[in-house]
Amino acid sequence: MTDRSAEAVELVDVWRGGLLESVHRGHAIIMHADGNVLAEFGNADATIFPRSSCKMLQALPLLESGAADRFGLGSEQLALACASHQGALLHTERVSDWLGTLDLAESALRCGAQAPSDRAEADRLRTAGERPCQLHNNCSGKHAGFLTLSKHLSGGPDYHEVDHPVQQAVKDAFEEMTQETSPGFGIDGCSAPNHATSLRGFARALATMSDPARLSGKRGDAATRLVAAMRSHPLLVAGEGRACSELMAAMPGAVALKTGAEAVFAAILPEQKLGIALKIEDGATRASESAIAALLVRLGVADPGHPLVAKRLNPPQMNWNGIVTGHISPAETLWQDGKTLA
Repeated sequence: MTDRSAEAVELVDVWRGGLLESVHRGHAIIMHADGNVLAEFGNADATIFPRSSCKMLQALPLLESGAADRFGLGSEQLALACASHQGALLHTERVSDWLGTLDLAESALRCGAQAPSDRAEADRLRTAGERPCQLHNNCSGKHAGFLTLSKHLSGGPDYHEVDHPVQQAVKDAFEEMTQETSPGFGIDGCSAPNHATSLRGFARALATMSDPARLSGKRGDAATRLVAAMRSHPLLVAGEGRACSELMAAMPGAVALKTGAEAVFAAILPEQKLGIALKIEDGATRASESAIAALLVRLGVADPGHPLVAKRLNPPQMNWNGIVTGHISPAETLWQDGKTLA
């Protein structure tokens, strides 16, 4: 991994009592499907792990192989394949039903059990004396997709291993879309490989997905269906109160959004034929959410006055007595008085 800290720029500020308290630095790039760069902040050639923000790329082989159609997957399953959900019933029940169509049980998953971040489901488990299972894992939809592809390929049960045919297909698709050879991989929170790339390469892949007519038949169709599924089912992609779901709800059908651990954010804008990739250096989610909201506003697709946009763009900081103590806002380096990017 390259040292990015000296090249990062101020993207998001934290204010208290009218004074600047903290600064979040990072990198961002907006790329057109034709390869032209609309805007760049920091060093877009920095190497990153895209983490969960690249799930739509990881899901491409699921469709290209014919596995999705063979097992009758609809748009809800495709959205879940791209999701980092919060383990609510609307997520777990659908993943469970999906596994049922494969004649597989929850034990076939390799993502690990995770306590749900959905409060209602966490309360239900506590009241019932039940333990969370792998269905609650935020990546269970992605892993159901991997299992579907593995069954189609007659692969072994350990589909999460880097040398498994499923992960080899994922790596090939990832490198072809980024147009870069990955310098290496790390193991993600769900135990699957996550391949590194440059932020520029990642933006290139996202921009290409925004204009799938530039892709070959099977890949173009796969990209079209995955992006459409995310735009159609924002709650399945994340959940109630989550930035991905709320921002997509504030811009119905205009954008497919996906966050990733360690403050990565990705956006696909089909109407503008643009892809956005950003990374906050210190891994702070509060900063990546503010930064992506700022870029979407500057691109003219998000209304800064919409409550679900304002909630991420300039969130107030509250203390335990409900007193506003400060706020988070995009830095002037990124915001530039909200001037439209065109």
